[in-house]
Amino acid sequence: MKAEIITIGDEILIGQIVDTNSAWLGKEFNKIGIGVTHIASVSDDADAISEALLQAENRADIIIITGGLGPTKDDVTKQTLADYFQTKLVENPKVKDWITKIFTNRKLPLIEANLQQAFVPESCEVLFNRNGTAPGMWFDKGNKTIISMPGVPFEMKSIFSEECLHRLQKKYALPFILHRTILTCGIGESFLAQKIETFENELPDFFKLAYLPDVGMVKLRLSAQHTDEQFLNQCMDNQVKKLYSLVSEYIYGENEETLAGNVGKLLIKHKQTLATAESCTGGYVAHLITSIPGSSAYYLGSIISYANEIKTNELHVSEDLLLEKGAVSEECVKQMAENIRKKFKTNYAIATSGIAGPTGGSPDKPVGTVWIAVSTPTDTVTKLFNMGDNRERTIQRTAIQALDLLRKELVKL
Repeated sequence: MKAEIITIGDEILIGQIVDTNSAWLGKEFNKIGIGVTHIASVSDDADAISEALLQAENRADIIIITGGLGPTKDDVTKQTLADYFQTKLVENPKVKDWITKIFTNRKLPLIEANLQQAFVPESCEVLFNRNGTAPGMWFDKGNKTIISMPGVPFEMKSIFSEECLHRLQKKYALPFILHRTILTCGIGESFLAQKIETFENELPDFFKLAYLPDVGMVKLRLSAQHTDEQFLNQCMDNQVKKLYSLVSEYIYGENEETLAGNVGKLLIKHKQTLATAESCTGGYVAHLITSIPGSSAYYLGSIISYANEIKTNELHVSEDLLLEKGAVSEECVKQMAENIRKKFKTNYAIATSGIAGPTGGSPDKPVGTVWIAVSTPTDTVTKLFNMGDNRERTIQRTAIQALDLLRKELVKL
């Protein structure tokens, strides 16, 4: 079963707004076993809309159109659809009553442009829009379905979820589809692929594996579809177990879980506390930690020791050490972590120090050189990284690696 999405609006084509509707619809279709094979964006032009629709009919079973249904003259989708299906616009009493109710409740004048929203192509089935005045429209053309909805995201989502999903599932015999996303950190995409090469080659035919690299991490998305839901769930559990047996040391969670959230759960589970001392990351580690609701239960705070005098005065890093080894050194980051832990009286502490760039590097310490330390109740773990020459990614990667280094210590408890 194939679907195509057509978004209408000059504002999309000139980059004035970002098309988030297609991404959301793609996810919703995927959940019910329908694959989106094409996405097109066209201008507010009758010929462009008709041409896109004609091409979509040759490729897809289900066509979703969003946009161009407003009350102004540039919104031509509704009339174009009436012409395309060789029908006329007729007033729908239920839509008219709904529009009248909206304007009456808001104590606003009801002008002719708003009343025009009640006119729809005679051959369509109206889809109720509880969040606006422009109704959605459903057209059946043999075994094909064409759905037109407003481009306003919250209106579109409401119509699709409440009016379209169950109808599509009723009309088409859809397979069960299942996704599991395994989240990894601390290993590059190519090295990860090498470790699970045999696993990937032995996947059942109805499974797909996708690599989704991000800054400092790689997501592994397992997708499968089958007519037997119970069998599908069992197969998915078995494949996920195989993945864990191969690369468990790099896995920090699944699906929508975050690394900071996983670390937070471990700290709460073991009743441990955390502080941070940041130099090159400038508070980004703290930002990730505190982005998790409830992080105040385990996170006490941070010192951003960007300047050496702050490292000395607030974190008691030795001046002699800074002169001899420099701020970007194992010795410095170790003292930062140990001293913030003592100062804040926490169980654990993270420290970062590096050269984010684009300047400041040297032959022995090039741009991207980063030292990370995690101080524990019994030891201090340090690790050297080269994060590359992009400042933003260096900061992000450093924060991710710092949290992962802490996670690996916490899983030992």
